[in-house]
Amino acid sequence: MKIIKDIEVAKATLLKRSPLEIKGVSPQLHESIRKVFHENLSPTQAVERIIDEVRVDGDRAIRKYGKQIEGVELSRLEVTKEEIDLAYHRVTPDLFSALSLAAERIRGFHKNSRRRSWIEFDEGGMGQLIQPLDCVGAYVPGGSASYPSTALMTVIPAKAAGVREVIITTPPSEDGNIPASTLVAADISGADRIFKVGGAQAIAALALGTQSIPKVDKICGPGNIFVQLAKKLLFGTVGIDGIYGPTETVVLADDTAYPAVCAADLLAQAEHDPLSAAILITPSAKLATNVSREVKRQLSELERQHIASISIQDNGGIVITKDMEEAVQLVNYYAPEHLTLLVQDAWTCVGKIRNAGGIFVGEFSAESLGDYIAGPSHVMPTGGTARFSSPLSVDDFVKIVSIVALDKNALMTLGAHANTIADVEGLTGHSKSVSMRLDQTE
Repeated sequence: MKIIKDIEVAKATLLKRSPLEIKGVSPQLHESIRKVFHENLSPTQAVERIIDEVRVDGDRAIRKYGKQIEGVELSRLEVTKEEIDLAYHRVTPDLFSALSLAAERIRGFHKNSRRRSWIEFDEGGMGQLIQPLDCVGAYVPGGSASYPSTALMTVIPAKAAGVREVIITTPPSEDGNIPASTLVAADISGADRIFKVGGAQAIAALALGTQSIPKVDKICGPGNIFVQLAKKLLFGTVGIDGIYGPTETVVLADDTAYPAVCAADLLAQAEHDPLSAAILITPSAKLATNVSREVKRQLSELERQHIASISIQDNGGIVITKDMEEAVQLVNYYAPEHLTLLVQDAWTCVGKIRNAGGIFVGEFSAESLGDYIAGPSHVMPTGGTARFSSPLSVDDFVKIVSIVALDKNALMTLGAHANTIADVEGLTGHSKSVSMRLDQTE
C-alpha cells in the first residue's frame, strides 16, 4: 500500500473526492453504452434516454432494456408466489437461519429507532404527526451476484416505519430468475411485491410507474452508476434516500492495534469493487509498515484477489499523522462511509468523530458484522456525504406533519408580532387574516 506522510499531499491525492460521473466511468463503460445505443453518449445522457423511454412506453421499454443490457427476455416482470415458495427449498438451512437472525436483529434495531408523534397543549396545541409513507421502492443489486443482505437492510427499516407497501426491483440472472437467497431474504423482510428489473430502467419505473410496476413515493437502496444517476435525475419526481458511490472504509488505529486485523478490515471493503476505497489513518509509522505487509500477504488468500488488488492500488493507502488528534481531524475531513476504531481508548475517540456513516468500535466490531447482521442498515452515505446525511433508517420512510392549534390567548399574544413581520414583507393579506381574528376576540 502507498504510505503518505504529508497531510496536504494526502488531501490532494488519496483523500480527494471525484464526482460519481467521473470516478465511475471507464473506457469499458463507454463501450457498453455505445453497444446499447449505437452512439457515443455519456452515462448521464444514456440514463436520460432510458428515463424518457420508460416515461412514454412503460413496460415495453423495461423489456427492451432488459434484453439489451441484461441479456434477459421476460414475458412476466413480477415474481410469482410459486417462485418465492420454491426459493425456500433452494436455500440451505444454515442460510435460512442466518437470514432469519439478521432480520430479527435489524427489525429490533429499527423498531427501537422510531420517533413518536407529539402534541404540547400549553397554547391550545402544537406538535408533530409522524406519518409513514404509503409506498416505497427498494432497489437490490443483482444480476451476476446476489445480495440478500440488501433486501433485509432496505425493506425492514421501511416496514418498521409503518410503510404500507414495499416493492423490490432487482435485476435477474441470465436465466431470467432472481437468486433464491434474495427471494427468501425479501420475503422474510416483508416485501409486498418483487420485480425482475434492474438498472436505470428500474428506477424510472418506480418513479414514474408503468403498466406493471406502480409509482412509489420514495426509492431507496444502492446500485451501480446508472442506478445512482437515475436517482439523481428523478429526484423531486420521487423521494430519494441518497446518491451512493463505491464503498469506502477508514481504519483509525494506533500502535496498540493488530496489523493483521487492520489489514483484514481494509480488504473486506476493497474486495467489493475496483473503485472501493480502503484507507488506514494512524500516527504509528511502525503500524503503517506492518499493515502494508499484511495487506500484501492477505491479498493472496482472497477469492476476489484481482478486484481487491486494483482497489488497493488505485484507491487505497495509508496516511501517517503526527498524532491522534490530527488523525481524528483527517477522519472528519474525509467523512468516510465506514470508520473502524482500533485505538486504545476507542470510546473517548467516538465523541470526537463528527463525520462518518457508521462507527465500528474496537476489534470485536468488525464492519462485516455491520454489513450483515448487527442491526443498523448497511446502506450508508458515501463520497463525503456523511458530512450532512445519515445511514438509511426509519426516518427515511416517514414524513412530519406540523400541527398548529393555538388558543385565544396565544392569538392575542402573538398576533400583533406576526402582523409586524407581515407588513415588513408587504404581505397585507397575511396581516388582515390575523387582524380579522383579533377584531372578533375584542
